[in-house]
Amino acid sequence: MAPGEKIKAKIKKNLPVRGPQAPTIKDLMHWYCMNTNTHGCRRIVVSRGRLRRLLWIGFTLTAVALILWQCALLVFSFYTVSVSIKVHFQKLDFPAVTICNINPYKYSAVRDLLADLEQETRRTLMSLYGFSEVKPRKHREAGSWSSTWENVPPKFHNLVPLLVFSENEKDQARDFVTGRKRKISGNIIHKASNVIHVHESKLVGFQLCSNDTSDCATYTFSSGINAIQEWYKLHYMNIMAQVPLEKKINMSYSAEELLLTCFFDGMSCDARNFTLFHHPMYGNCYTFNNRENATILSTSMGGSEHGLQVILYVNEEEYNPFLVSSTGAKVLVHRQNEYPFIEDVGTEIETAMSTSIGMHLTESFKLSEPYSQCTEDGRDVPMNNIYKAAYSLQICLYSCFQMKMVEKCGCAQYSQPLPPAANYCNYQQHPNWMYCYYQLYQAFIQEELGCQSVCKETCSFKEWALTTSLARWPSEVSEKWLLSVLTWDQGQQINKKLNKTDLAKLLIFYKDLNQRSIVESPANSIEMLLSNFGGQLGLWMSCSVVCVIEIIEVFFIDFFSIIARRQWQKAKEWWARKQDPSCPEASSSQQGQDNPALSIDDDLPTFTSAMRLPPAPEPQVPGTPPPRYNTLRLERTFSQQLTDTQLPTES
Repeated sequence: MAPGEKIKAKIKKNLPVRGPQAPTIKDLMHWYCMNTNTHGCRRIVVSRGRLRRLLWIGFTLTAVALILWQCALLVFSFYTVSVSIKVHFQKLDFPAVTICNINPYKYSAVRDLLADLEQETRRTLMSLYGFSEVKPRKHREAGSWSSTWENVPPKFHNLVPLLVFSENEKDQARDFVTGRKRKISGNIIHKASNVIHVHESKLVGFQLCSNDTSDCATYTFSSGINAIQEWYKLHYMNIMAQVPLEKKINMSYSAEELLLTCFFDGMSCDARNFTLFHHPMYGNCYTFNNRENATILSTSMGGSEHGLQVILYVNEEEYNPFLVSSTGAKVLVHRQNEYPFIEDVGTEIETAMSTSIGMHLTESFKLSEPYSQCTEDGRDVPMNNIYKAAYSLQICLYSCFQMKMVEKCGCAQYSQPLPPAANYCNYQQHPNWMYCYYQLYQAFIQEELGCQSVCKETCSFKEWALTTSLARWPSEVSEKWLLSVLTWDQGQQINKKLNKTDLAKLLIFYKDLNQRSIVESPANSIEMLLSNFGGQLGLWMSCSVVCVIEIIEVFFIDFFSIIARRQWQKAKEWWARKQDPSCPEASSSQQGQDNPALSIDDDLPTFTSAMRLPPAPEPQVPGTPPPRYNTLRLERTFSQQLTDTQLPTES
C-alpha cells in the first residue's frame, strides 16, 4: 500500500463516525450525546467526576418523566369525549338580626330620674322660644309643669350653661336662665347642621370648662333643636351612668312587649328565639339567630315568604320627648359573632308601615401583607378589644377611643362598653368629664390620637346589601279587625287598645340565593414569574430548565472554583516565599537560551483538535532545565524513522 493511502486510512479511522456508521450501541449513544441539542445528555458525557454525572443523569431523567406525564395528560384530555354536569343547590345561613326600639326606656319608669332635667329643659324652651304652657299627657304628669320649675334650682344649667349668641356680639353670649350676658373666652367650635335655622341671626350653644375654669370651649349650633338635644343627651348619659344594669334592663322593653308576632321561613317563632342585648343608648335590643342559639338557621329559598316576619309594638306614649324626636324601631343585619353597632349603621323602621328589606350577600376576601395592611383576626393589632365580639375596624377604633378616654379623663364614655377596672363618667366623681370628652372626641375626629394608624381592616368580611321598600300597613279595610285581634292576643301584656301608630311590620329576606364573592389574588405569583422567565428565555435564547442549570454549573460553580483554586495557589506560593526568601523557586518553564532546537513551539492543528475530540494524554515533561551549550549540534531530529513515513523496499 502506498504511503499516502496508509495516511488516509489512519485519518479515517481516527475521525468520528456518523450515527448509522457506529459499530456499537455505546458508540451510537456517545455520538448522540455529543451532537444532540438537548443539553442534559451532552452534560452527562462531558462532565468530569462521578458525582456530577450522577446529578446530570438525575436531572435529565426527571425532566423526561415530567414531559411524559404532561404529554399523557394532554393526550387523555384531548381524546376524552365524556361530559359532566354539576347542579349545586346551596342553603345560605340567615344572618343575625338585631331589633331595637328607638326609645330606650319607658318614660314612666325613668320619669323620676329625669324629672329635674326635664323641668330645666322646658324652662329653656320657654326662655328661648316663649312657648306657652302645654298640657302634657296624663300618664306623665298630673298637673302643670309651669308651676313647679320656678322653685327648682338650675343645677344642670350651672354645670353646662346654655347660651345664645348674636352675630353683632361675637365675644359675648346671653345666658338662658339669668338672661345676663357673659364674656366668652377660649375656643368656639361651630357644629354645622342640616336642620333649618330657627333664627338666622342667632346661634345656640353651650360652654364646657375644666376644673379651674381657665380653659373653656364653646360649642355652637345653627339650630336650637340640635343644641338642646345635645345638651339634654349629655346630662342624660350622666344620670343613666349611675343606674345599675339590672335596673336599666327592667326599665326598658321586654321581648314580649316589643315583639307581637314572629314567623321565619313559614314557621312560627316567639320571644324565645331572640337573645337580649342591652345597648347603653337604645336600651333592650333583641337579636334573632344569634350565636348563642344551638344551631344557625338557614334558608333554601328566596323571597319574603322564606324570611323573617315580625310585628313590633313601639308604644309611642312611653317615648321621651327630648331624647328622641322620631317614632319607630331600628334594625341591623350582621354576622353572628359581630357586635351590632345599631347607632351607626342601623336602619330605621316607620310605624303604621310595612318595611320590606331584601338582602344580597357579598363575601370579600383580601390578601394580607405584603399586598395590604389588613388583619386576619386582629391579633397583630396592638389594641385591646373591649367588646365581646369578633374583631372589626369599628371595634378597634371605639376600643382605642375608650382606652384614651380612661387614660386622659379618668373614666369611660357611657355609650361604649367598660374597659377593665374602669367606671362610667359622672358629675360626682369626674366633674370635668364633659369638657375632656369633647376635647378628646375632637382630636379623635382629626386623627390626632393615632387610632386610625393603629387599627386595620379585616381581610375577610361579609356584607349584606339591603334594598328597602315601604307600604302602608294596615290598610283601611283591614285595620279594624287586625288591631282588634292583636289587642286580644296581647291582652295580658298590653292593657289598652292598640293603635296603628304604635305598630310596625318588618320583613327581612334574601332576594335570591346568589352569593357574590370578591376574592383578591396576586397578579404576579411564583408560577407566573417562572412562566414569564421561561417564555423569555425560550423565545430569545432557546433555553430550558436544564440549560439554566448548566449555566449555573459553568458560570457560578466552575467559575468560582477556578478563581478560588488560583487564589489558593497564589497564597501557597506567597507563603513559601515568605518562609524561605533566600532560595527563590526555580521556574519550571525555563528553556535553553541559545539552542533553537530545544525551543518549545505550539503544536500544529490536527484532525483531533479540529473535530473537537478530547486530546490524548501526554507524558509529563521533566522540569530540569537543559544545559546552556552554545556549540551543541543536533545532527538528527528523530532517532528512528516513523513507520508511517518509511518508503517500501524495492524488490
